[in-house]
Amino acid sequence: MTAPDRPARPADFTNVHDFLHEVRRRPAMWVPGGSLQHLHSMLTGYRTALETHDITEPSPFWPSTGTEAPFTTWLHTRLDRNSSLTWATEIEREAEATGVPAMGLFFTFLDEYLAADQPGAG
Repeated sequence: MTAPDRPARPADFTNVHDFLHEVRRRPAMWVPGGSLQHLHSMLTGYRTALETHDITEPSPFWPSTGTEAPFTTWLHTRLDRNSSLTWATEIEREAEATGVPAMGLFFTFLDEYLAADQPGAG
């Protein structure tokens, strides 16, 4: 994690949650326009980099073999939906329906997920 007065650098992150903490602090810097689709793509790139370098890091955002990503499973249950859509799409749809910013709603759901001590939470 970085000091509050210093801009974050990816080299400072120890896991995906450090990265997301910085996104929460400075969403416009990391995800211009607040698109959860862009955040989803960034997390996919993060996972790809880990796999490329043979690094194992549990995360709620990517699936285990043959299963859906834990955060996606939790979100579908939370929203009482049976869907094949990604968490990013589901949250953007929910945000539009409720009139709240998608990025803020993502962090609200992520906080609920983490508080429930779900798989890959941390």
